[in-house]
Amino acid sequence: MHIVIPDDYQDVVKHLEAFERLADHEVSVYNDTATDIDTRVARFSEADVLVLIRERTPIDAELLARLPRLKLISQTGGGTAHIDVAACQRQGVKVMSGTGSPVSTAELTWALVLAATRNIPQEIENLKAGRWQRTLGTGLHGKTLGLFGYGKIGRLVAGYGQAFGMQVLVWGRETTRERARSDGIEAAVSQADFFTRSDVLSLHLRLNEETRGIVGPEDLARMPATSVLINPSRAGLLAPGALEQALRQGRPGRAAIDVFDHEPLRDDPLLALPNLVATPHLGYVERDNYELYFREAFDNVLAFAAEQG
Repeated sequence: MHIVIPDDYQDVVKHLEAFERLADHEVSVYNDTATDIDTRVARFSEADVLVLIRERTPIDAELLARLPRLKLISQTGGGTAHIDVAACQRQGVKVMSGTGSPVSTAELTWALVLAATRNIPQEIENLKAGRWQRTLGTGLHGKTLGLFGYGKIGRLVAGYGQAFGMQVLVWGRETTRERARSDGIEAAVSQADFFTRSDVLSLHLRLNEETRGIVGPEDLARMPATSVLINPSRAGLLAPGALEQALRQGRPGRAAIDVFDHEPLRDDPLLALPNLVATPHLGYVERDNYELYFREAFDNVLAFAAEQG
């Protein structure tokens, strides 16, 4: 089979141990992003299988209609929000997904927390420019860590916060709050209470129609001027423009984010703000995680090939 892997930004897929699983197949890997449909069609038209890296490549009905040879989409990780699954079913394209680990994203979340509260990126640049100790950081011990969402990643981050001597506060659906309380963690009484009390507030929600824009300007305005917002999940959880406006107004005082509305990012006014730390969606971009993602995705391809005979 001819397998196409698009959007391998770092040019790492061929160097993974998992890649050896595809030794008996023809594989094409693209390292840049095709932003227009004609280029995608040109790259995918001879593909029997697409192996997608997370949500980097949207697959819609218009694109599928121009790929009559395609038989399988094997997704790294479990998310398929970027795939028109109904259109795939109509066209007879099978969609298979895997699982992922929460560890790498949780670790990146804590790196963002420390980077923002101790001004690490700014002080690195100061040091390189010959400027010594120009900022005053904020400690975490005794502060309140707010977690909007308490799934696998949120649970890990809660443990990191407790290890740093923080009080953990959770908000989310009733089932989320019950899960937190069963672990001995306090649940906020309301969303307003949650935003008001959190010194470090981290978002750990899936993006769907229910959660899109769930954090609005009024929520951010309730945060203390000394607080930090962390977003390692999805940019769409915040109402459009709300974070930029909030940071310019100083509530929260700082933010650290790993996600943007449009990726890969070309330009964003957020990046010009001095009270923002930003990384290019690195939450899942870690070797052990990649090996897990691609091993499962490639195993799905091999299982499909075996079924086809």
